[in-house]
Amino acid sequence: MNASVLVINCGSSSIKYALVPSAPDQPRLTGLAERLGSSDARLKGTDSQGETFEQSLGAADPTEALEAILGRLEGRLPVAVGHRIVHGGERFTRAALIDDEVVSAIEQTAALAPLHNPANLAGLAATRRLFPGLPQVAVFDTAFHQTLPERAYRYALPEALYRDHGIRRYGFHGTSHAYVSRRADALSGLEGGGWLTAHLGNGCSTCAVWKGKSLDTSMGLTPLEGLVMGTRSGDIDPGLHAHLSRQLGWTIERIYEVLNRGSGLLGLSGLTNDMRELEAAEAEGHPGATLALEVFCYRIAKSLAALSCALPRLDGLVFTGGIGENSSLVRERVVALLPHFGLQLNRTVNSETIRGQEGRIDAGGRQLWVIPTDEEGQIATETRQRLEEISA
Repeated sequence: MNASVLVINCGSSSIKYALVPSAPDQPRLTGLAERLGSSDARLKGTDSQGETFEQSLGAADPTEALEAILGRLEGRLPVAVGHRIVHGGERFTRAALIDDEVVSAIEQTAALAPLHNPANLAGLAATRRLFPGLPQVAVFDTAFHQTLPERAYRYALPEALYRDHGIRRYGFHGTSHAYVSRRADALSGLEGGGWLTAHLGNGCSTCAVWKGKSLDTSMGLTPLEGLVMGTRSGDIDPGLHAHLSRQLGWTIERIYEVLNRGSGLLGLSGLTNDMRELEAAEAEGHPGATLALEVFCYRIAKSLAALSCALPRLDGLVFTGGIGENSSLVRERVVALLPHFGLQLNRTVNSETIRGQEGRIDAGGRQLWVIPTDEEGQIATETRQRLEEISA
C-alpha cells in the first residue's frame, strides 16, 4: 500500500497526529492540538517544508480539532486512519479494523484504562464522522505483550479475579518496544535476537523481547506498575493503600491521584519531573534531585536484571524514549549497575556523540543501542499490514 496513513493519538484534552507516508524519504506532517475544551485551545505542528505553525482553535472539541488538522494535511488525504488505543484487554492480540463490534469491545476495557480508553474512543468517534469512507484501524499498546507466557502475566490472586474480571499483567508501550527491538534486530544483523528494551520518558517501562516477541514487561494491569516515572510511583507495597486510608484517612481517589500525579521523580525530588532540570539541580548539589536520580536509575537496572530471566539468550540492551534517547547520564548509571551482564559502555560515544539519535554505545561485549522510538511509524505500519491482510 503506497499511500499515507493518518495516525491519531487522542488524549483527554489533546490530539497528537502524524501523516505518515509509505516512503521513508517523504516528509511527515505532524502536530498537536492541545487544551481542547478550554478557551485557549490551539494547534501547533510542522508542515512538509519543516516549518512550524501555530493556530488558535477557540474552545474546540475533538471533532473541531480534527477538522483543523484536516486543513493542515496540505491536500494529502490519507488512505486509512490508524488509532493508538491504550488498552485492548485479552481480546486484541493485534491491530483490528474498526467496526461497531470493535468499538464495543474497546468500551468494555475502559475500566482497565479509565484515563486513556475513553479519550481514545472520543477521537475514534470523531474521525469516523469526519472520514466515513476511510478504513480505520485500532493499534493497541497492549497487543505486543499478548505473547507473555502465563507465568509472566498472572498475578498471585484468586483465580476468579482473573477468570471473571481480567485482572492480570497486560503491559504498555507495546508499539515502542516492538519498533525498537525490531530495529535492533536489523541494525545488529541478528534474526530475532534477545533484547532488553528500556522505554524511558515521563512514562517508563522495560521489556524482554525474544525473536520479536514480548516475553515479559514491567507495566501491569495499568501503566502505574513497574519503574519510577515522571509523576507515577511505579511499584509500591500493595498494603500502602490500606495504610494511608487507616492512618491518614485518605480516600482511594486521593491515593490514586498521588500515586499517578504526585509521585515518581516529582515526588522524590520535590522539584520537578523534568530530567533535564533534575540533572542540573543534582550538579548544583540538590539532595532531592540526587535521590530521585539514584532511585530512578537503580529501579531501571533492577527491572532489567529481573526481566533477563525471561530470555533464553541476552544479546543486548536498547534505550529509547525521551530520557533514554537524550540522557547520557541515565544511560551510564544504569549500565554501571549491571556489570555482571557483560555490558561495556563507550563513555565517549555515549556522552559526546549520541543524543537523540540512533547509535551503538558499547565498547565491546553485549550490544548497547540508543534507538529513537517511532510509535507513529509503527502504528502506520501495523495499519497498512492489517489492511493488506484483509484485502489479500
